[in-house]
Amino acid sequence: MRAIAISDFGADPELIQAPEPEPRPGELLVRLRAAAYNPVDHKIASGAMKDRVSPRFPFIMGQDGAGVVTAVGREVSGFRPGDEVYGRFTDPPRGLGSYAEYGVVAQDGPVARMPKGMIPEQAAAVPTATGTARDLVEAARLDEGQTVLIVGATGGVGQSAIQLAALRGARVIATSSPGAEDLVRALGAAETVDHTAGPVADQVRAAHPEGIDAVLDLVSPAGATRPLEELLRPGGVICSVLHALDPDALAARELRGVNVINRLTPQVLSDLADLIDAGRLRVRVQAQVPLERTPAALAGLATGHARGKTVITM
Repeated sequence: MRAIAISDFGADPELIQAPEPEPRPGELLVRLRAAAYNPVDHKIASGAMKDRVSPRFPFIMGQDGAGVVTAVGREVSGFRPGDEVYGRFTDPPRGLGSYAEYGVVAQDGPVARMPKGMIPEQAAAVPTATGTARDLVEAARLDEGQTVLIVGATGGVGQSAIQLAALRGARVIATSSPGAEDLVRALGAAETVDHTAGPVADQVRAAHPEGIDAVLDLVSPAGATRPLEELLRPGGVICSVLHALDPDALAARELRGVNVINRLTPQVLSDLADLIDAGRLRVRVQAQVPLERTPAALAGLATGHARGKTVITM
């Protein structure tokens, strides 16, 4: 099968021929039709996460994907060949990932049936980004009438976070660059902040001198969150996907801090599929890249500044 792999941490991704994986007991073999790029793919490949991820090389990149079950291992009862599924297809110790024509996943792992009416190119864009957005909104315990600032709102996680927060009845303030205001407002943002016009915290404080209830921060590294923390009312919450917060220090100031870890489960994927089926959640695919052109595309994707998801097609 064709796949995009690296020969070592920091090596350039290459298109290779790799053996088709065989499903172990309890696993599904899926003919992948699409995979999605996530920033964590670059972090793993660069070696930035080698203390947590120890792959076998050559290592096929990618986590998220969607396709059709072609075979099942022994003891599989919930799926059968022909089922259209989406989820997370990565097994670093076996050198496997989703940037490939075939992937494997445990039947009780992060996999579920594709949302009805969705094509694989759309479904592949959902798992990590939208699952992380759901985790952020859940961790913040957003409720109707609360005001939440989403920093990094135009990317894949941010766009889903806007929608999920708005579904909770929260008033969403979304950061954006010039030209992206209509995008985030269409997703449910009530206000926008131009992050190119000056410090985001200063602009929000000017509009909300009484403070806000929550911040979902997708971009600030450790040591850079204090201005956003100071926007919060007593009892407010800030959530980070970059593990940039000191929850104990925040608790001493009557604030709640949560470093969010994405824990994708079959139930989360099923819940997201229900929202998509009902037309209450949209996932925007910004670009599609054929598998053979992926190595060249990855260099540009690593710089960030996305306004949606990039999907790799097989």
